[in-house]
Amino acid sequence: MNTKYILYASGNLLFVPAFSLCYAQDTRNAATPDHPNVIYLLCDDMGYSDIEAYGQQMISTPNLTRLVQNGMSFTQFYASTAVSAPSRASLMTGQHTGHTKIRGNKEIQPEGQAPLDPNVKTLGNLFQESGYVTGCFGKWGMGYPGSGGEANDMGFDVFYGYNCQRKAHKYYPEYLWNNKEKENQNGRYSQDAIHEHALKFIRDNKDRPFFGYFTYTIPHAELTQPQDSIVDMYKNKFHEPNPFYDNGDYGTALEPRTQFAAMITRLDTYVGQIIDELEKLGIAENTLFIFTSDNGPHSEGGADPYFFNTEQRLKGLKRALYEGGMRVPYIAYWPGKISAGSISHLQAAGWDMMPTFVELLGKDAQWREQPMDGISILPTLLNKGEQVEHDFLYWEFHEENGRQAVRAGDWKLIRQQIRSGNPTHELYNIAEDPHEDRNLASQYPEKVEELKVIMDREHIHSDDFNFGR
Repeated sequence: MNTKYILYASGNLLFVPAFSLCYAQDTRNAATPDHPNVIYLLCDDMGYSDIEAYGQQMISTPNLTRLVQNGMSFTQFYASTAVSAPSRASLMTGQHTGHTKIRGNKEIQPEGQAPLDPNVKTLGNLFQESGYVTGCFGKWGMGYPGSGGEANDMGFDVFYGYNCQRKAHKYYPEYLWNNKEKENQNGRYSQDAIHEHALKFIRDNKDRPFFGYFTYTIPHAELTQPQDSIVDMYKNKFHEPNPFYDNGDYGTALEPRTQFAAMITRLDTYVGQIIDELEKLGIAENTLFIFTSDNGPHSEGGADPYFFNTEQRLKGLKRALYEGGMRVPYIAYWPGKISAGSISHLQAAGWDMMPTFVELLGKDAQWREQPMDGISILPTLLNKGEQVEHDFLYWEFHEENGRQAVRAGDWKLIRQQIRSGNPTHELYNIAEDPHEDRNLASQYPEKVEELKVIMDREHIHSDDFNFGR
C-alpha cells in the first residue's frame, strides 16, 4: 500500500494510507522530454493547509494527494506577495514586488487593473518565442480592456476568462472574455466554463508543445457553486454559525463552511480531470504540471480559514506578510522526470518560475537581458545539477499602511505600518518558530539592521506604488 504525505510547516511528515496512482506510458506527441508541455495551475487564495497533503483534515482532495505521492512537494514555497495582481505580475515577469510595475491591486473603472510593463517580457512571451502554443484560462487581472496589457497582448495566443479580478468575485457573471470578445454566460458557472476551455486547449494542442496558464478562481469568495454531488459530500458535516448575506461584492452563502469545502474538492476534481486528459491523450510523460496558489487564504464572503486550519500551522491570512499570507502549496508532477513522493525544503518563490522555465527551454543566452530576481529551481525538480539558493527573499505590500518582509536563511524581518512614519519591525527565526510567535527584534538588533538594508535596497521607486517616504 502506498502512503499519503502530510507536509507540516516544519517540513516534518506524517504518513497515512492512500490509494496508488498509475499512469499509462505513452509519448505520442510533439513535446519532448527536453521541451515538455507545461501546465501551471495557479489557484486563487488557497492557503498552505487547505489540502489534505499539507495537513487539511476536513476536506477531501484525493487527486492532489496522488500528485504529491507521484511528484515533488515543496514545504517552503512562497507566493510572490500576499494579494493577487502583484503576485501574478511577479510570476509573469520573474521580478519580485520591489521591482515589478504592478505592486498592488490598482483598480481601473469600469473594468480591470493596471497593466503590466509592455517592455518586460512575460512567461507567455518566453514560451511563445520558443515555438509553444500559449493559453491562459481563468483570471488575468494585469491589464484592463484596451490597455495593451491584456493576456493576448502579453504572450498568450488564447485567453478565456475574467479580465478583471473584481469581476471575478462573481461566479455566475454576465459574460467572460473569449480572447478580446465578450461571451455571454447565460447563467453558467464560470469555473466549469473556464475548465472546459482549458481541457479543449489541451486536446487541440496535443500534437504540438503548449504552455497552459490555468488561473482558476476557486477558492476565492464568493462561496457559491452548482449544488451537486460535490456539495452533498459536505452537507450537515459542519456546524454553520454565521451565514453570510450579499454585501454587493460577494453573494449570499447560507452555509459558507460547506461551500468552501466543496469548492476545494471541486478544484481537486478539475485537477484530476486534467491529469486524466493528459493520460488519455498519451502526453502525460511529456508534460510538466505544477499546482500552486497566488497567496494565502482569505476571510471574505463568509470564509472561515481558522476553522479549517485546525492546527494553526501558520500565522496570518491573505494581505499579511506572515507565513500564512504567503507560504502556499507547491506540487510539481512530471512522470519519469520528477521523483515520485519527493519532498523539497528549498526556499523558493513565484518569481523563480521565469528563470526555471528559461533553463527548461534552453533560452539562457537569449534571455540574459531580461531583468529577473529569481533562481532556477530546475536542478531541484529534476534532481540534476547544482541548485543555487537564494541569499534572501523579498516582498512588499501596499495596502493597510504598507508592509515589507525579507527572509534570509532562517531569519525573517517584517516591517509594518510604513506610511505611518513610525514603522515597526518584527524579527523571527522561522526554523525554530514557523508560527512567528516570538518577536526577537530586541534580542538581535544587528540582524534587524542587516535585513533592513536589504529592504531599503530592494524597493526601487514607483510613482504608483510607494511608501510615502
